[in-house]
Amino acid sequence: MVDNGNKTFSIVVTSYTTENLDDIRDLFESIKAQTYPDIETVFVAERSRELYEEVKVIGRDIPNLKVIYKNDEPGISAARNQGVKEAKGEIIAFTDDDAVLHPQWAEESVKAYANDDLIIGLTGPILPQWEDPSMAWFPKEFYWIFACTYYDWDEPREVRNGYGTNISFRREAFENGGLFSTYLGSERGGEKGQQKTTAEEMELSLRVRQKTGKRIVYDPNVGIRHKVHRFRLSGNYVRKRAFIEGCSKMLIRKMFNNNGNKEALLNTEYALLRRIILQLFPNIMKGFFTNPIIAWRRFYVTATVLTAVAAGYYSYIFKNP
Repeated sequence: MVDNGNKTFSIVVTSYTTENLDDIRDLFESIKAQTYPDIETVFVAERSRELYEEVKVIGRDIPNLKVIYKNDEPGISAARNQGVKEAKGEIIAFTDDDAVLHPQWAEESVKAYANDDLIIGLTGPILPQWEDPSMAWFPKEFYWIFACTYYDWDEPREVRNGYGTNISFRREAFENGGLFSTYLGSERGGEKGQQKTTAEEMELSLRVRQKTGKRIVYDPNVGIRHKVHRFRLSGNYVRKRAFIEGCSKMLIRKMFNNNGNKEALLNTEYALLRRIILQLFPNIMKGFFTNPIIAWRRFYVTATVLTAVAAGYYSYIFKNP
């Protein structure tokens, strides 16, 4: 166990519905199992008094739990910003209400920050926890549909941004870079959620890096699991999520290129596209000879996602010339 040095590690979680209480219970159990001793949990119940009351009950044995009822500005970004304002830690981490943290998640995060003063933000593996094992045929290259990672890295490396399911920042990031943009992010997630963009973590990450001159790092030791419920494999969900992703990437490109940013903002996406063309497609073609049903599913998802991302990307150009 690392020496905490009196450094509180704050975990910010937001939710909006009592339908997720079973998931929240599992998350709380994983918080209780953390090996790092100085943890504060800030739970923001968004516009649901019933959720607020229920979480106070199911979280009564969570040390240093603060439950906040938020009934003003809607959306995940506004809720996370409220959590940041309430958090006391020198490191402020974010995860989803349907995530399950690895026991060393907080400890490994604190260790990474302690070992490198130039790290301003940290992320790590987000592995899918399928509602049913039969869902595991889904192509790894599109795990981002579920806010999971597709990387095969086993060593730390600098990245552009992380996903909000598993991301943390030094408090310095919010003092220098501001908060999450409430123009971006979802309003009520899940199957029937209203999602404007998926760019809130990327926009904040880019802004924080510009303001501080420091790095965001992917650390393979800072891992979590993210529940993937069956509805997320439906064609409508996949198309909607991919379309919004395309819109989001063009929005970010315009925002930061217009600010004189010289970074190749979409290098990550271009690398993934090459991987899809050079690795995924050939593997799918081979699969038609060994398991044609799975191969067809994978081909259909690949064609659907690429088409929807392109449609979202170019539709944003036409709507916002």
